[in-house]
Parts: sequence; C-alpha cells; structure tokens
Amino acid sequence: MNYVEEDASSGSGDDVTMLDGHKRQAGVPSSSGRRKRSRKATGDAIVDAMLEIAAASKMRATAIMKNEDRFSISKCIKVLDEMQGVDQRIYFFALDLFESPIAREIFISLKSEKRLLWLQGKCDVSVSVDDIDLELNEMELVAAAAGYYYYNSINKQPCRSLSPRRCGFMTELLNAPDDSCREMLRMDKHVFHKLCDILRQRSMLRDTAGVVIEEQLAIFLNIIGHNERNRVIQERFQHSGETISRHFNNVLKAIKSLSREFLQPPHATTPPEILSSNRFYPYFKDCIGVIDGMHIPAHLPAKDQSRFRNKKGLLSQNVLAACTFDLQFIFIYPGWEGSVSDSHVLRAVLDDPDQNFPQIPEGKYYLVDMGYSNMGGFISPFQGVRYHHYEYRGANQLPRNAKELFNHRHCCLRNAIQRSFNVLKTRFPILKLAPQYAFHVQRDIVIAACVLHNFIRREERNDWIFGSVGGTPVDELSELDELPGVQLISSMQEQLAFSLRDSIATAMWDDFLNKWNEW
Repeated sequence: MNYVEEDASSGSGDDVTMLDGHKRQAGVPSSSGRRKRSRKATGDAIVDAMLEIAAASKMRATAIMKNEDRFSISKCIKVLDEMQGVDQRIYFFALDLFESPIAREIFISLKSEKRLLWLQGKCDVSVSVDDIDLELNEMELVAAAAGYYYYNSINKQPCRSLSPRRCGFMTELLNAPDDSCREMLRMDKHVFHKLCDILRQRSMLRDTAGVVIEEQLAIFLNIIGHNERNRVIQERFQHSGETISRHFNNVLKAIKSLSREFLQPPHATTPPEILSSNRFYPYFKDCIGVIDGMHIPAHLPAKDQSRFRNKKGLLSQNVLAACTFDLQFIFIYPGWEGSVSDSHVLRAVLDDPDQNFPQIPEGKYYLVDMGYSNMGGFISPFQGVRYHHYEYRGANQLPRNAKELFNHRHCCLRNAIQRSFNVLKTRFPILKLAPQYAFHVQRDIVIAACVLHNFIRREERNDWIFGSVGGTPVDELSELDELPGVQLISSMQEQLAFSLRDSIATAMWDDFLNKWNEW
C-alpha cells in the first residue's frame, strides 16, 4: 500500500431503507400492493409536486399557476418510488440533467432555500457527496427531475434519450487507430477497456443517463494526460463544466481507492534485475527497492506559500516514493511542504505507524541517495566520493577504489526511481505544472497517477512510454544543500548498516580487480 484515506461516512442509516440501491425514507410503503399509475397521472403528480417546491423557492411561473391541486414533498418521493418502466428513469436521469438551463436554474434556487427545505422534513441522501461536486438531497433531485419533466411538457418537446449515450468525440476516439487512441488516453486501447471493466464490475463508477463509464474515464485521462482545462474538455466532450468536474472527481476517487491493490510491498526475494546481472549480484542480493523524493509543482493560497517554497524558490509538494527495479511504485506519500527535506519526510513516515510504510523484511534494505542517512534498512552511497553517471565520463571513467565502484553501481541501480518519475511525468504532464485545484485534489492526483502507472505496467509490458523513457538512464545533478549532516553511528542497527555497506564495497572491488567484471 500504501496511501490510505478513510472513507467519508455516508450516515448512520438508522432511519432509511434501501430500494433498488437507492436510499429512501423509511415511511415509504413497500412495493407490495402498489398500484401502477398511468403515465399521465405520474407526470401530473410530478409537475404538481414541483409547484410546491418552486413556490417555496419563489420561482413559481405565471404559466403554471392555474393548477389548484397541491401535493406534498413526501408524496412526490413516493410517486417516484412507485414509477414503473421507463418513467422511473426520470429519477436517475436527474443526476445528469444539469446541462438543461431551466433545470440548473431550479437547482441553484433550491440551494439557496436549503434551510427551508430541510425544515419540511429531513430527506435521505440519494447519492453520496463524493459522487458529485454539489450536495444533493433527495428533495433536490425530485425538484430537478420535476423541473426537467415540466420543461419538456410545456414546450411540447420530446424528452431526450434516457439511455446512456456516447458523444461523437468518444465514438471517433474508440474507433480511431491504436496510435491515436493511445496518444489521447495515455494507454493502449485494451488497457483502457480493462480498466473500465474493473470500475464497472466493482461498482466503483456507474453509467449515467448521459455519460457512460468509458467517457467518464476518458474525460479524466484527457485532463491529467494533457493538462487540459475544464473549458477545453467541455468543448471536446460536449458537456457542461459541472458535468466535467463531477465526473473528474468521481473517477479520481475511484482510481485512488485502487491504491491498496496496485501499490503493493515488494517481494522478499532477490529482484530479477539484480539476479541476472554480474554487476549487481550477489552484492545487492538483499536490496528490494529504491526510495527518493519527487517535487511536484503546487498551486496554493498566499498564506501557505512560504511553507511550500522549495530550495529553488518554487512552490511544490514533496512526494516520498518507493519503487521496484521493475519501475512499479511500492509506496507513495504526497502532500509534504516543498521546504521539507527528503530525509525529514522519510523519518516522519517511519515514526508514524498510521502511514503504513511497508515493513522491511529482516536483512533487506532499500537504496537511497545522499540526501538520506545510511541506516538499518536504507543504504546510501559514500559521501565525498563521486557518484553520478556524468562524473564517470571521459578520461577518469574507471573507478579508482572500492568506494567509487560501490557508488557507481549504487547509482546505476537507484536510477530506477528516476526513470519511474520520468515515465510518470511524461505520461501525465499535469504533474509538471501546478494545476489550479484545491490542494487535497492535487495530492490525490499524484496517488491516482501512480496507480494508473502500475496498472499499465502490469497490463502492457510493451507500453510505448515505458519502452522509450523507462529504459533510459537519467542523469541528475547533486544538490549540496540536500546532503545530510555528519552521520553519527548511534545505534547497533546503524553500525550494521555501515558494516554492510563496507563489506559490499570490499567484495565488489576484490572481484573487480581479480576477475575484471563489468564495472
């Protein structure tokens, strides 16, 4: 795992029962003994119920004041529950009808009268707050459905199809050549459909009356995969800004919830990437992964900017990440202030059991760079000794002693996490710029991006971004101000860590001199 967030409470449920997967008031009678209402009677009941809500919100129109019969809110809910056949779809359709100007106007007015509506009797929540950006109680859904029904009735316009539809852009995209689809969705077409199937089968997302799951996911991938603004996506998918925002947040939550499954601790066995190389085996046979920090540009209010300004003077969040040599993320912890050092973040995570950092098996360790201390479970390079790839070029490319040889091979192995970061940012450019979302959304985008990164790696080993970017060594410039202070051996574990590093360097150097292996 690894990043865990508690689910928001959906209420006690003491005063509700379930009907077709939706909550309703306990007082609504069961389906047994119900009479089927005619379509006209049902429509009249909905319209008359809307009149009461419209009157409460001061939106009664002259054209509808002729009606004399008045129905209560509870009766309107009951009518919706008793709908049979296609009429019942009006209720579900309310979730996606805000593209209708008049329905949106009714809804906005109702929001201003929320207190009045709740005084008439608390209604159950039909959908959780996380499902859509705006808080909707059942009463408001009823009003929105009634408004849409009435709007089409008085204008004598046929209701648009209540079955899920797919926009023209989405149809063209899924029928386009694989290269075009891959570029737009940032993954191969079969991987995209596999992810849609998972989200649908596990009920993490649902098809709405206007937007199917494939389109919802495509909206999300277009935003994070091309760093597009809401207005651009509105034009591309032909939906309102509210609809785009709602589905973006729904998909973000769904993908983030997959982090437990796709961010898994590494195996305790020697990684194949080490086992198959004479340069690394048997010296690093107990290494299980790499840890490093990654700075992601952040958008923040003025009052928080000083804490998030990093050493380069830029606003960023510091993300602690661990990955395998197969370029899959093991652990991700975003949201730290950019001014906080990598070593401080790691220490804070290790000291807090609630962060669920994967337990390190006995005798195993991660590789870390010079910004971290050499300690039990974490092996850093020798300080004061050349380390990076660019320092081993030209006339002085050969190592001159055991420490230099150790540092060079340590750097070659640890480069896996830099390649992982490179693949992640290449696939999802939104991580290269500060998106103008709330900070908790910026943080969740990092988690979702890492989940998608791992999912793609597992489903398509020949993914074009992993192939073109993931296999290329990444040179990084050392930052002197990131170096930790003088390392003091203060515990038995730290003594063992230093002894282990020395023994690896010595064995490596002896074999290098006597067998002249690859260095």
